[in-house]
Amino acid sequence: MTKPITTTIVERIPLGFQWQTIDPFLFCVHHVDDYPVGNEAMGPSASLEGREIGNDFAGIDGWRMYHGDTVPGFPQHPHRGFETVTYVRKGLVDHSDSLGATARYGRGDVQWLTAGRGIVHSETFPLVDRDSPNPVELFQIWLNLAGDDKMAEPYFEMLWDADIPRFVEADADGRAVAVTVIAGEFRGHTPPSPPPHSWASKPDSDVAIWHISLDAGTRLVLPPARSPESVRSLYLFAGASLTVGDEQLEASTGAVIRSDRDVAIEAASAVECLVLQGRPIGEPVAQYGPFVMNDRAGIEQAFDDYRRTGFGGWPWGDDGPVHERDAQRFARRPDGTTDAPGDSQHSDQAVSPTA
Repeated sequence: MTKPITTTIVERIPLGFQWQTIDPFLFCVHHVDDYPVGNEAMGPSASLEGREIGNDFAGIDGWRMYHGDTVPGFPQHPHRGFETVTYVRKGLVDHSDSLGATARYGRGDVQWLTAGRGIVHSETFPLVDRDSPNPVELFQIWLNLAGDDKMAEPYFEMLWDADIPRFVEADADGRAVAVTVIAGEFRGHTPPSPPPHSWASKPDSDVAIWHISLDAGTRLVLPPARSPESVRSLYLFAGASLTVGDEQLEASTGAVIRSDRDVAIEAASAVECLVLQGRPIGEPVAQYGPFVMNDRAGIEQAFDDYRRTGFGGWPWGDDGPVHERDAQRFARRPDGTTDAPGDSQHSDQAVSPTA
């Protein structure tokens, strides 16, 4: 007989640079970098001495170059068999890929990319402001694909900041709770659809991605998940502590919490947390670096295909392209159509990286 769960918090998870997640999620990274003013090349106007350029994750002076050598970020690299969901709260990301698509997004936007059968892309963080600091904060979430969708055509969807619904509730004193609804319905607020082959697009997947902010002295009730199989994880990434049901969750800690009933969360001081929820895919996972398949043979095939085809090659003149300093947020698809915040439909405008 299965022993009933008598606590709200099922498991606690310490938060490091890369957060532990549960199927259907593969992991989550929270990037926070206090970049200085930008230089002529949109890199940091500061000495890079002492950094391991090409692999700088040390966080010297509160920021990282990552794999970039001039502009921070992640120059061209391949993916197959899963999705990236990139939620940018501060700063900008310049995207370019092997299909000829490109974008600049950030300041609340989300890019949802299905790598599928294979894509090479670059993610750089242009420091566009030359007169003041360029802080960057983003979450990148890796979401697995079901076996039948691992070889789907690559695809990305832009969820522009203004199109992402937010649930906001304030009391008489102006203290508020807010939920940014990136995936999954929350109290009648439903976000734009994820890509068509995403696990999140399956009606019974019950995938939810919610960013929650609570002012001091506020309370929010999380509703039950739609599926009894769903697993819900809550990550407290800002603030001192959070009461979850009748238990305390400490700073910089995640928790797997009950999803089969209403759960109240309360903040004595201001906090922020991220909720990841979903019904597990329940298939074997074989991962090697940027490839996530169901078995070792799939990984070996991914490496072989990448060596032979480059997943379409690299059409850009630089490994980490950036756009013009004053370029506005936009996305251009492989077919040349574009959209941008506030657009009601795609246009035929052409935009290219500078490098």
